[in-house]
Amino acid sequence: MKSLAVGLSNKILMSVEKPARYAGNEWNMVKKDPKNIPARFAFCFPDVYEIGMSHLGMKILYHLINKRDDTYCERFFSPWTDMEDKMRENDLPLFSLETKDPLNIFDIIGFTLQYEMSYTNILNMLDLGRVPVLAADRGEEHPFVCAGGPCAYNPEPLADFVDFFIIGEGENVINELLDRYMVWRGSNESKQGFLKSIAGIEGIYVPSLYLPRYNGDMTLKSFMPVDSAFPEKIRKRIVHDLDTSFFPEDVIVPYIDIVHNRAMLELYRGCIRGCRFCQAGFVYRPVRERSSGRLMDIAGKTIESTGYEEISLVSLSTSDYSEIEKLTGGLVGETEKNRVNLSLPSLRIDSFSLDLMEKASKVRKSGLTFAPEAGTQRLRNVINKGVTEEDLIKSVKMAFQGGWNNIKLYFMLGLPGETMDDVDGIVDLVFKVLDAYREVKGKPNRRLNITVSTSCFIPKVFTPFQWEVQDNILLIRDKQEYLKDRLRSKYISYNWHDPELSMLEAVFARGDRRTGKVLLKAWKKGCKFDAWHEHFRYGLWLEAFDESGVDPAFYTSRKRSSEELLPWDHIDIGVSKKFLVKEREKAYKGELTGNCKDICSGCGAAVFDSEICR
Repeated sequence: MKSLAVGLSNKILMSVEKPARYAGNEWNMVKKDPKNIPARFAFCFPDVYEIGMSHLGMKILYHLINKRDDTYCERFFSPWTDMEDKMRENDLPLFSLETKDPLNIFDIIGFTLQYEMSYTNILNMLDLGRVPVLAADRGEEHPFVCAGGPCAYNPEPLADFVDFFIIGEGENVINELLDRYMVWRGSNESKQGFLKSIAGIEGIYVPSLYLPRYNGDMTLKSFMPVDSAFPEKIRKRIVHDLDTSFFPEDVIVPYIDIVHNRAMLELYRGCIRGCRFCQAGFVYRPVRERSSGRLMDIAGKTIESTGYEEISLVSLSTSDYSEIEKLTGGLVGETEKNRVNLSLPSLRIDSFSLDLMEKASKVRKSGLTFAPEAGTQRLRNVINKGVTEEDLIKSVKMAFQGGWNNIKLYFMLGLPGETMDDVDGIVDLVFKVLDAYREVKGKPNRRLNITVSTSCFIPKVFTPFQWEVQDNILLIRDKQEYLKDRLRSKYISYNWHDPELSMLEAVFARGDRRTGKVLLKAWKKGCKFDAWHEHFRYGLWLEAFDESGVDPAFYTSRKRSSEELLPWDHIDIGVSKKFLVKEREKAYKGELTGNCKDICSGCGAAVFDSEICR
């Protein structure tokens, strides 16, 4: 095996865990000669290879950009701590998997923002790549740094580090952006001139062109562009027709196991439901579907080009896909013939069927996950979940009859309006599932495993709960200990999320630009891989807040008025603030809102004039 780059020796690679994370040269990797390519785009995923390579958005944009003759898109991931130590010891910069070239020679660096607790990794990757972390410190010789993804709907915590954000779905805007870049690079205009020119592209937000002002109580007073030439609101971009939009059929196949090591079929975007805690259900509106015929075509070509042994149907709620029966019926023949497993995640409790189960288990059975979210019907109505206890018991009985023994139940703690009766309701519901097994199968055997997981409610932007208070850490701990004590059974296992981590996630989910100071201090203190339990250092984060003069409770424990100007109000997702306020009021009353297929609730997404909204 030859040296992969100057200084990157076999000795270094063989001394770290999973050297294939850094080797590249995987099946279907795009290879171009950089000397013949005008522009180079660094696609950065701020976590380890196994997580980044499981992300569908990266697969789509990587192959889409590489369809261009004038641009080479290459991949960068956060090196694990052992590799980072070796890189810093040997003065090696962060390098791409394709050419092993350093990050700082690229023209545009693009980060995908999938979860807030990856933010310190963004700073760490820039530093490892020898790119100044603060946008203000980058000169004409440095690359542009951009970011997109679900967390970009509140871009403000990263405003000091990122030159521009792509708001919404990137497939359309990325080519428009790169076309504009190719024109700019042939001119003598400054970087600031380029940023001003792209600020007029719908879906692009340039934070340096906007100025926040604050009131004496630390709330936001105003947020305006520095010049009237720039829009006051930045509307997200969406793909209107998924059938004609690009979707890769020759995705990269890693040489090591990754989190989701399978082919993915994206059924549709958006969600017809309106769970009031779910950011994705609002920011991805309106619903747009791919036809079953197009999906069958993609599936056949993907199996042929990758050799994957599993196909997963991807969406926010698979069983809500309008052609699910037709699609799964067609896929079963294809998957059985090729001994390929069909995975159906994200099935709703109230639309679970034995037919779908049987199709998903033609090759092999996997575990089933159900998400009641709350323990009582009252609280499920508050969050607009739209499922009942009867739905859950009917579904698990069906699963037990079908031969499933591993059931996962997912709940949230700290939802708005939650009481200890609702926490008790979780216990009652879990044991009713155990009773359902006894009713169907008789005495439980040792193969039966009911896994109960609870996460902490995190108020997310652009949801009806974006104004709500998050439970404090001690209260969440008490509820977790209570459940741990009550869910004692050899057939039940209980997992929970770290409330300290959830508190930080809430700070950066609803943070303003002032939280960027905390992020920078925490990273300088050594914080990185914060989403990984073994690397999470809560004490250092508290020091960073204290030294920055920022109180985390201002962002987590303060109930906001619906009249307050919010740090993300300059972003327009189509769904109106008026609608979110109305949904918040309905939550307090425990009133349900129907799904988009049954009746239009007037959320505002019709402004995009796309599919279901027509």
